Formats: sequence, structure tokens, C-alpha cells
Amino acid sequence: MGEVQQMKRRIAVVALVFVAFALIAQQALAVSPHFISASATLNANGTLTVSFKEAGLGTNQLITYTASADATATYVCVNKGGGNPSASNKTTVAGPVSQTGTFNSGKNGNVTASLTVSPPPSDISCPPGQSLQLAQVSYTNVAITDTTNGVTEPIPGTFSSGCLLPNVRGAC
Repeated sequence: MGEVQQMKRRIAVVALVFVAFALIAQQALAVSPHFISASATLNANGTLTVSFKEAGLGTNQLITYTASADATATYVCVNKGGGNPSASNKTTVAGPVSQTGTFNSGKNGNVTASLTVSPPPSDISCPPGQSLQLAQVSYTNVAITDTTNGVTEPIPGTFSSGCLLPNVRGAC
């Protein structure tokens, strides 16, 4: 009876080792992160939405992404009469912008998602009776990065809004 128990233990150990190797081999073959697509769309409110699809991530993995860009934005103060009353109430700011999000790769080992970045914030404040509004924005050097796996996909082009306040005198 001792021999039978030893034999069962050996079979169990061999089976566990086989299962462990099979799982490791399956994960190694499945993981090869790469972007299938990446694009950017400028929204009417001046934000930029970066949409992407990445595959080769392995099953049910949490993957963190960062959408990034260099942005330039012009802000103005608008009075109740619909005008930008003073050149001192207009400013252009520039700098890097980004947005981060984490998504699950699901059973197929891929992520299809979007992240939206906003223009850099204004460095002016408006006098009483005037509101701060975004007049123009432009994004360059746009990219999506899988920070979990260290994979970056650049999105070529410049994404410019033109004048967002065509009815505001002196805004653009």
C-alpha cells in the first residue's frame, strides 16, 4: 500500500509540473503587445479624443494607457455683450497634456478604448461680468502609450481647432 501511495504522489507531482509548464508556455506565446490602430479626433469643445486598439496582451490583463500631446490654447474673457473687450484679457498657454486610464484585455487579449485630453489650463482670470472661454487650440506630437508594457504608438499630424468663438468680436 505504501508503494501505491508513492506512485499516486509522483503522478500528482508530474501532473502539476506539466500543468504549470503548459500555463507558462501559453502565456509566453500569447503576450506580444502591439497597436492595431490609433487615431485622434478634435472635438467641438477643444478636447482631443485618442482612440486605439492594442492586441497581444494576454487574457484578462489590466493595462494602463496614457494619451499625450503638446498643446497650445488661446483663452479670452468674453463680456455680456459677446465681445473680447481688451487685449489684456487674451492669453496663449502651451504645454504637455495627458490623460491616463486602465482597461481590461478581456478573454481575447486586446483592448479597444479611447482617452480624452483637455487643453492646458488658462493662466488668466476674468474681471467680474466676463467669462473665460477657449478661443483656439492646437495639438501636436500626439501619442498613445501602453505604460504597462512600454509600447508607444505616435499619431501623426497637427490637430487644430481654428476659431472656436466665431461670434465673439476680437476673440481670434
